[in-house]
Amino acid sequence: MACKIGIPRGLWFYDYYPLWKTFYEELGAEVILSNPTNKKTLDAGVKNTVDEACLPVKIFHGHVLDLKDKVDFIFLPKLMSAYEKEYICPKFCGLPEMVTHSIKDLPPIIDTEINFNHSRRNLMKTVYSFGNYVTQNPIAIKRAYSKALDAYHDYKEKIKGGSYPINGEFNDHDLNREKASITIAVMGHSYNIYDQYGSMSLIDKLHEHRIKVITPEMMDYRRVNEYAESLEKKMFWSYGRKLLGTAMYFADAKNIDGIVYLSSFGCGIDSIIEELVERKTRKEGKMPFLLVTVDEHTGEAGVNTRLEAFIDMIEWRKKNETNLSTHG
Repeated sequence: MACKIGIPRGLWFYDYYPLWKTFYEELGAEVILSNPTNKKTLDAGVKNTVDEACLPVKIFHGHVLDLKDKVDFIFLPKLMSAYEKEYICPKFCGLPEMVTHSIKDLPPIIDTEINFNHSRRNLMKTVYSFGNYVTQNPIAIKRAYSKALDAYHDYKEKIKGGSYPINGEFNDHDLNREKASITIAVMGHSYNIYDQYGSMSLIDKLHEHRIKVITPEMMDYRRVNEYAESLEKKMFWSYGRKLLGTAMYFADAKNIDGIVYLSSFGCGIDSIIEELVERKTRKEGKMPFLLVTVDEHTGEAGVNTRLEAFIDMIEWRKKNETNLSTHG
């Protein structure tokens, strides 16, 4: 009987889940995803997480609870660094300890450390460590990882092509293949903007207004990295670096009509990044900017009102800005 491995639908899930899902399925394991975020997920997470945690971490705890009694293992790697000389947010680094401290009687945790801060020379050693939970066959593990990389690259290419992994499932929208009158960049961490419940369906709301949406994951990483390299000081947080580089590109290219930045209350990195993004885009790029900060108490009606006012302002600006009298 195949072992059951549970993957929580939160945090790094939106960046890497096709990689690990394919990897374990190729090894013969049954991969079970937690249900998409809902009120029950959030409420359970809030009750079983420290008060100081940000919304995504609380949601993640709810997803772990959803898997708790359904699987043999819970996939919860200790993600330290995904790029050389860069770091992931501290909440990723301490996630296994945080979860096991807050939630009792969990099944065994797959908590192998991933750290590419210095080099990738030990990559396969890390991969074998993940695979050993299912099989001791190194050839099978290497073959499974090769297939997993193919699935991961296909996933990334599909996003760059204009698809959105809402709740981990692709949502193809015709507006990204048609000429929409307004284009807005939705910026923020992937686990914020692609979680439908946590983001209050932000992308869907924009689509309802016939607005084309661009996200940071749709950008060319090399191009974004070039802009990030021009900063006076190196941004060593990987997520923050991607957002800042994307903002600098938009400020320079001026090929969008506005930016909506979705942030979680209590996010230490966002408290710095959102200010820098606003400075680069609104003050230097002269484009409309809306900051939406959410936590478990945020009301959807208030977000809707602000979003509609922002869209109205952009529509007015596009209609009237080029029709001003030469006399002022």
